[in-house]
Amino acid sequence: MNMNIYPVNITTQKDIHDVCEKIGTDTRALAYLVPKSRILHLYADNIDFRAAGFLKQEMLARGGDVAVTKHVIDGKAERSDILVMATQTQLRSLQEKLKAMDIWGLKEFREKLAEVVKGLAVNEWTMISPAGHTITLSLNTKLMAILNLTPDSFFAESRIDEKGILSRAEECLNDGAYILDVGGESTRPGAEAVSESEEMTRLLPALKTLRKHFPDALISIDTYKPEVARMAVSEGADMINDVSGFTFTEGMPEVIGELKVPYVLSHTTGSPQEMAKQESHEDIVRELQEYFSEKLAVLEDAGVRREQVIIDPGLGFGKGERENFAVLKEIESLRVWGRPVLLGHSRKRFTGTERLAGSLGVSAMMAGRVSLLRVHDVKENAAALRVGEAIRNA
Repeated sequence: MNMNIYPVNITTQKDIHDVCEKIGTDTRALAYLVPKSRILHLYADNIDFRAAGFLKQEMLARGGDVAVTKHVIDGKAERSDILVMATQTQLRSLQEKLKAMDIWGLKEFREKLAEVVKGLAVNEWTMISPAGHTITLSLNTKLMAILNLTPDSFFAESRIDEKGILSRAEECLNDGAYILDVGGESTRPGAEAVSESEEMTRLLPALKTLRKHFPDALISIDTYKPEVARMAVSEGADMINDVSGFTFTEGMPEVIGELKVPYVLSHTTGSPQEMAKQESHEDIVRELQEYFSEKLAVLEDAGVRREQVIIDPGLGFGKGERENFAVLKEIESLRVWGRPVLLGHSRKRFTGTERLAGSLGVSAMMAGRVSLLRVHDVKENAAALRVGEAIRNA
């Protein structure tokens, strides 16, 4: 038999377990092999040049490495972004060394690194809604179905009225939706705002009908208005999906903290009337890091537990095609807070001229990388996820 050498894809613990089982490795060795099997690439910005040099030397000594700006060595750069390349074992060793180092900003780096490593290790989440329903999320990607009680949502076929919501909800649940997301106001770029009373008139009767006919269904309400959120939860809503990141109105963090309801925290750059003018970003991935860190701190100050929050990068909300694809490419960067990630990519402009096909491509690519996909076409997206998951789990 000829000798063959070829690469294999090792991205999860299951991958290394499967390969070692094929080889016949002693199972006791897995405890040592698993931490060495995956190289983490961690980007850190604004590091003191002395700390950058120190970290590079420490990682080299452990078999890893750190990329730094070329002027770290001659001291011409006071600060440097860095790229840490290391296994979990090497990172743990570095963290131990850093416990004795409180100079050059290394204490802050150590604390932040510990938070990130801990966050990235979380891949299962359980939330209990005020309605008493259990919401279980993981990296086995699930679908959130879009139910628009609006006359002006950008995808006309998604628009329904109170009479049609039961048949649409039943269809979505049968096709594989895990959560129903009901909205009473369009937030597409350029959309006109509706009043609080009008939104309640659209939402609340439909919510009552859904809860009566589907008592065990998980129901999310798409709103950025605190009082609409309050009334919706009183009528049995399990989750609040706020596309505004609590920026369009005041008081949402306090209401979410009071209600103890699961909350989707989204990134946006302005109101629907403004966001189309703000699609260019110098570094959208870094911007999201700063945005969500700040927003999570505000929520915690308002009494919202981190365990209530789901992260949504707000695809299409004040982002151009380049920014949207950059977010998708680096989607794991949003897991550093240890929270599940939701994506709302369905039929948006950046998916191309054939929007359903483009959306399904994104869904298949995101299988196993995010917890929830918010979609219009449940049946088709469920099929795309099955293919993506089959490849991932092969």
